[in-house]
Amino acid sequence: MVCRMFRMETEVDKERRDLLRARLRETNTAASPVLSAMRGTPGERELPLHIWMMDAAGGLAGGLVGHTWAGWLHVQYLWVDERHRGAGLGSRLLAEAERSAREERGCAAARLETWDFQAPEFYKRQGYDVVCVIPDYPPGITEFTLTKRLS
Repeated sequence: MVCRMFRMETEVDKERRDLLRARLRETNTAASPVLSAMRGTPGERELPLHIWMMDAAGGLAGGLVGHTWAGWLHVQYLWVDERHRGAGLGSRLLAEAERSAREERGCAAARLETWDFQAPEFYKRQGYDVVCVIPDYPPGITEFTLTKRLS
């Protein structure tokens, strides 16, 4: 019988985080033919995608921050200033991100997360389908994951 001693640490350590990420990537690549086939291709890299909507005075009226990876657009943030809501800016931002992801980066699908008090109905109107619902995340709020085929 082998007895091993381990020490658990809980501090934030960016160097270990990067090492862990690299080792997990190696493990995942070895286990998945799909991820293995992506190694060394443009689809392997996560590329930022940012779109900004400026008002007449040059202020930020809205924006979308996301990235593309593995043939998917992932929308992380979409926001429109309250003064400009209802003018179609959110739809325009999302449509431009989808167009860029599809035409310039070869993405076939998009995904995003939103909370019940934010915009699930807006995304449904844009053609997104709910694929996951997480109640009480955070407590008292429901999170939705939505996806859309871009082709």
